[in-house]
Amino acid sequence: MMIRTSRLLLRPYFAEDARELFARIADERVVRMLSRAPWPYTMDHARGFCARPLNPFCTNFAVTLPEQRGAPIIGGIGLELASDVPELGYWLAPDFWRQGYISEAVTAVLEKAALLGFTQVCAGHFADNPESGAVLRKAGFAPTGEIAATPSQGRGGQDVPTIRYACELALSPQLALTVAA
Repeated sequence: MMIRTSRLLLRPYFAEDARELFARIADERVVRMLSRAPWPYTMDHARGFCARPLNPFCTNFAVTLPEQRGAPIIGGIGLELASDVPELGYWLAPDFWRQGYISEAVTAVLEKAALLGFTQVCAGHFADNPESGAVLRKAGFAPTGEIAATPSQGRGGQDVPTIRYACELALSPQLALTVAA
């Protein structure tokens, strides 16, 4: 499954993406804001991530710029389906911060989640990453009031205060996503 937006193509990761993934994510500023990516991030980590079996619903996407030469990977986004309510996660390479790319990707993934029949998506961000909270609020997420301790492999396994959010999804008759207020 692929998702096209006005500027992005969200597509599955392939084994051939390992080198490019490594080049984009192996930055401590990125990894320290993620719970499951280890630091230091190595080429072996990238190879392992790209070699994982594809989920039939393709819930993990490489965020790419299809209009640029080679359609470079600039980040990643996905839904973790560990419970009844999927958890949204994302990252973006620093060269692409503050250009609206991750907000665009989040909106597209929420639309896909609604099409797949999910009525709610949850997410969280480390308390020392307020920019991620702004992305979530812009996409229609609301703070739940919960602050959880989340282990971060990128911070050596330490528990990091995480502000939790939820987003209620609904589809309009025209199949456009609406966020329930």
